[in-house]
Amino acid sequence: MNLPDLNITNQWILSQRGQKNTVDPFKPYDFIVEKERMADGKIEDVATIFLTNRECPFRCLMCDLWKNTTDDTVSIGAIPKQIEYAVENLPSTKHIKLYNSGNFFDKKAIPLKDYDAIINLLRGFETVLVENHPKLIDRHVIGFRDKLKTNLQVAIGLETVHPEVLPKLNKKMTLDDFSVSVKFLEKNDILSRAFILLRPPFLNEGEGIYWAKKSIDFAFESGVECCVVIPTRSGNGALNHLESKGYFHSPNIRSLEKVLEYGISLNEGRVFADLWDLEMFSDCEVCLDQRKVRMNEMNLRQRIISSINCTCTK
Repeated sequence: MNLPDLNITNQWILSQRGQKNTVDPFKPYDFIVEKERMADGKIEDVATIFLTNRECPFRCLMCDLWKNTTDDTVSIGAIPKQIEYAVENLPSTKHIKLYNSGNFFDKKAIPLKDYDAIINLLRGFETVLVENHPKLIDRHVIGFRDKLKTNLQVAIGLETVHPEVLPKLNKKMTLDDFSVSVKFLEKNDILSRAFILLRPPFLNEGEGIYWAKKSIDFAFESGVECCVVIPTRSGNGALNHLESKGYFHSPNIRSLEKVLEYGISLNEGRVFADLWDLEMFSDCEVCLDQRKVRMNEMNLRQRIISSINCTCTK
């Protein structure tokens, strides 16, 4: 597909949005426990807290996380209260993810004055995973880890290595930025994982599969320990507009299976398929549940299991 000459800016992306959801700055907007295969091969429960805080300053074209954010920095003490609330209402786990719809080490999202209180709440966990933009990975990450005194991991959005699509995502990041941040973390004994988009805008289905595979290759070559493949979803305004113009289509569930199979076959590190809202990507009600079960099993076992036979693949 030839990429259109579109001027994708912060202002244009903002102009395509609808209204944000109403959120409580003293409560996370969601929290769950899911099973995940850990780096040591064990399958264990992992708590994920979706923190309510200030919107990410990077207006990525494909992002819909802004829907559950505040316009301003939350008050001192709000983030610790959110973590405390979720932990008290979740089953006990040894592992926790703090997803904050942006960047954990953005000082306007997670106030520095809250670090000590957050650390006190997290010290009982064996692993703590946070998300962050590569340009915001610096010595503050190391300082936080040293105070935390547990296994800190960082998730980074690589998205795609397509040389023309990545700049159009308005992520304000280069592949060098990604590699440098991963190597910085690796040098300081912090594991990283990469978020990779399956079929971002401007790619057809075959190109989407190809570039997702290339992105997995690049992520592992850069030094990440884990890759998460996320099928690109519409619904954030900007992608709806591109979809109406024929510049974006959501990927098919079978493409997600193919990319997951490829990633696992490399045996370079863990590779997961993001299984949220899978019905958005399926055109067959007969095999949807079977494919979801299959990919969940591959996520947990990290090996390819028997494929699904269905008339939709013929």
